[in-house]
Amino acid sequence: MRRRRMTVAEAGDAGEVNLTPMLDVVFIMLIFFIVTTSFIKESGVEIQRPESSAAAPQPDAQLMVAITPEGAVWVDGEPVDAHRVGDEVAALVSGEGGVVIQADRDATTGLLIEVMDRIRQAGVEKVAVAATRGAP
Repeated sequence: MRRRRMTVAEAGDAGEVNLTPMLDVVFIMLIFFIVTTSFIKESGVEIQRPESSAAAPQPDAQLMVAITPEGAVWVDGEPVDAHRVGDEVAALVSGEGGVVIQADRDATTGLLIEVMDRIRQAGVEKVAVAATRGAP
């Protein structure tokens, strides 16, 4: 009888599930997903965007390009010559990534169009202009 009781008691201890290895795996996966998530690179300068009632979010944007009121072009926090902006953006954007241009409301339209053309000539198809959603 004594042996039966010991085996029953041992069976009760063996029936418990140790959750520590599972929690370790979950935390490792969480860290992996946080590290590998792609983040949008900010332009690096403060821009006052124009307002638009038809502004829509661009979730697939990978890079921000800023145009200041003085006519300076910034890519990934670094000033870039307007004539070389296409090459710089093409080097930073991967295959299906998009670019959002943040042009200040006081920036010239001609410079905005020139930057858009140079980015498209470099092979980036998804180009959008940022605006603040205003009242309709």
